[in-house]
Amino acid sequence: MTLAAPNLEHVADLTVFVAAPIEAGNVTGLNSRGKRRIIPITGGTLTGPLLQGRVLPGGADFQMVVSDTCADLDARYMIALDGTLHQGQHIFVQNHALRRGSADDIARLVRGEPVDPAAIYFRCVPTFEVSSPALQWLSESIFVGTGARFPDRVEISLFRVA
Repeated sequence: MTLAAPNLEHVADLTVFVAAPIEAGNVTGLNSRGKRRIIPITGGTLTGPLLQGRVLPGGADFQMVVSDTCADLDARYMIALDGTLHQGQHIFVQNHALRRGSADDIARLVRGEPVDPAAIYFRCVPTFEVSSPALQWLSESIFVGTGARFPDRVEISLFRVA
């Protein structure tokens, strides 16, 4: 028996502003497998029908570059919610992502040059920590997203798997 494919419900769009990458170089050890790169998060916005807010500075994207074409991303940051429904609440985000593209396109991204988002596979699976009961649905659903990297920011559209 094949069950129906789940639907995707658009939840919000994120714009996350970033600073220059910190290149830590090739890492060694039992669980290491590539080049470590850390990208500081300096701010951003969250816009959607149910959630609006600001990405707070202080987070980072902890990347493991596994080849010239592929990187394993682990971004962690905090969002302060705005709006009448959730004013003053915070959401902690941990966003695991996979980004891959041609070696030339990835090299252009690393140099801070623009690359057509259609040329890069950028998918993510965010999880959320919340303290408000009204936001508990964020921690009790599965989310996926699609992203694009620009020289000064990352843009992500988030979807709840319905």
